Amino acid sequence: EKIRFWAPRIQDAGTEVVNAKNGKGSATLSMAFAGARLGKAVLTGLAGGKSEEYAYVESTVTDLPYFASKVVFGPKGVQETLGFGELS
Repeated sequence: EKIRFWAPRIQDAGTEVVNAKNGKGSATLSMAFAGARLGKAVLTGLAGGKSEEYAYVESTVTDLPYFASKVVFGPKGVQETLGFGELS
């Protein structure tokens, strides 16, 4: 039931953003927000904190050379690539 609800929303996420903005912009706001989250996570890590965020990195979880995975950022950049977690 959850998959039936979320699958079309994820597939049409760009359209949902445009509709939510009532014609006053595009889905670039979502890309800017994602970039800001990634930037904050990287800077937090470089400043000595620990932060987790998704990033396009060399894959340790698939046969693909690169994959978007949740990673842990630290003082030296990506410290750890986390697995998929539990899948349904």
